Amino acid sequence: MQRTVLPGGLRVVTEAMPGVRSASIGVWVGVGSRDESPTLSGASHFLEHLLFKGTPERSALQISCELDEVGGEFNAFTAKEYTCFHARVLDEDLPLAVDVLGDMVTSSVITDADLEAERAVILDEIAMHDDDPDDVVGNVFAATAWASSTLGAPIAGTAESIEALTRAQVLDYYTSRYTAANMVVAVAGNLEHASVVRLVEKAFSRSGFLADLDQRPAPVRAGSRARRTEAGEVVVTRPFEQVNLVLGVNGLVRTDERRYALGVLDAALGGGTSSRLFQEVRETRGLAYSVYSYASHYANAGAVGIAVGCLPSKVREVLDVVRAELDKVAHQGLTADELRRGQGQLRGGLVLSLEDSGSRMSRIAKAELLYDDLPSIDEVLGRVTAVTLEDVDALARELLTGPQTLAVVGPFESLPT
Repeated sequence: MQRTVLPGGLRVVTEAMPGVRSASIGVWVGVGSRDESPTLSGASHFLEHLLFKGTPERSALQISCELDEVGGEFNAFTAKEYTCFHARVLDEDLPLAVDVLGDMVTSSVITDADLEAERAVILDEIAMHDDDPDDVVGNVFAATAWASSTLGAPIAGTAESIEALTRAQVLDYYTSRYTAANMVVAVAGNLEHASVVRLVEKAFSRSGFLADLDQRPAPVRAGSRARRTEAGEVVVTRPFEQVNLVLGVNGLVRTDERRYALGVLDAALGGGTSSRLFQEVRETRGLAYSVYSYASHYANAGAVGIAVGCLPSKVREVLDVVRAELDKVAHQGLTADELRRGQGQLRGGLVLSLEDSGSRMSRIAKAELLYDDLPSIDEVLGRVTAVTLEDVDALARELLTGPQTLAVVGPFESLPT
């Protein structure tokens, strides 16, 4: 990876991939839903939509047409701690992609008409998510586990908060959060670093965006202390045919060196068809079609979750089996075979996921924005290989025996006995 800091603190990071004919660019902004006050809930996601609506140089249609005409793929997403605008194009069309994204991010107009049109779109999106059991249970789990933190707020906001947002609020959020010092431009593919830097400097110089010559990049987000998940049990009634549940415990913060051991534990617990939970819940007992585990990491918080979808008549037995397996792993540990499979799954997944320019772009962007460190792929593979049974077992005893958070969405008002 090569890195240059432009005036204003804008960071440009690149990774050359000479063997490909594409290039992927991402503009990553260090702002997400956890940065919002209750009155601004959903503002980051709202703004992500609005930046596609036009600039003084381009209308919304022109933004779409310019990238469509060269076969480019472009989109954006909002997370709890960052927002990303990204495009993938032929290497020869990278100058166009840089210019379009730079124009969008630095010079969006955000008219009253655009705000109202996109407000309706987002309200439809919220309603759509409210009809999706996976989305509902995920939001309920987050709201329960992070009840005292903005981490628990839904990324899209609520219908009430989106209805109440004004243009003045959105504009203030835009100008105060979308600063050069709070951004990383990451590019991977068939490229030359110095050429990319020149393209970015030209595209992002609009409206005096890089005018503050003394501004330094914003530091990596970090919390003063680790925030633990809160225990609790919440049942939300929905007329779905299936029950969806998430059972979770406290996890690790993003930079905890034990995250490699947690990755192995997660893979062995519920990361594939050979995992403990898949074999016991689905293959042996036939209790559910979908069962898996996951680990989420934030700057000062983390969680380990088990997600299951099953028939209402099976939910009590599913919970009993899942909790029994967590208890076994916590007190008896993994086997040597499970350790080996978990390590292999992580190693293979990492390497295979980095076969395209988009994945490489995301990797270097997150290293710069979230970690301030970029170990080589070989170093990461070495850290995974170095995980021992003792490492995993100690982590399982610490995490899997902790207080649990349970979110359930299904066609009943309380859990069946």
